[in-house]
Amino acid sequence: MAVPSPTTTKSELRTEGLRRRRDFARSLDHPTRFSLEQALAGLVLPHLIGARVIAAYHPLQDEISPMPILAGLRQGQRAGFPWFADRDAIFLWREGPAREPSPWGVLQPAPESEALAPDVVLVPIVLADRRGVRIGHGKGHYDRALSHLRQSGHPVITIGLCWPDQLVDGPLPAEPWDARLDAVATPNEWVQCA
Repeated sequence: MAVPSPTTTKSELRTEGLRRRRDFARSLDHPTRFSLEQALAGLVLPHLIGARVIAAYHPLQDEISPMPILAGLRQGQRAGFPWFADRDAIFLWREGPAREPSPWGVLQPAPESEALAPDVVLVPIVLADRRGVRIGHGKGHYDRALSHLRQSGHPVITIGLCWPDQLVDGPLPAEPWDARLDAVATPNEWVQCA
């Protein structure tokens, strides 16, 4: 995607990003999708070597899956997933697996699973730019959860995961409360964000 127009709203960009994600994902046959998600894991895993706790997400139908990354974690590394007490709560990360429906219908860990403070968070993307500005689904869940984690003094690295069509060249609009990504990864590119 080229540089967004300065007059394009975040809502319009979100709609465009969701369309791009849907169209790209649905154009893939199963073996190609599997191969691309394996390539993503190959790019991301070397950046997780020193992490103890890696937070991921249970992917929606068209989102690129972090599951091959989790399958490649080293012995002793732990995986967490978002856990919502209710629709208005700031989510926590709890140890996986994610098997129960959340208030949003996405799978999450059981409420008795251990709460984790991740060292690295793998973040789903609707759109992102090369500066680390991310547009998500518009509810602010990741912005609030990451802010809460960082305010507790816990250092965390954020890596956005997306299909190539979701990474834009030009700057996306950002609000002061938007949590910037430290890096963005697609199946064929690692972008270290400034």
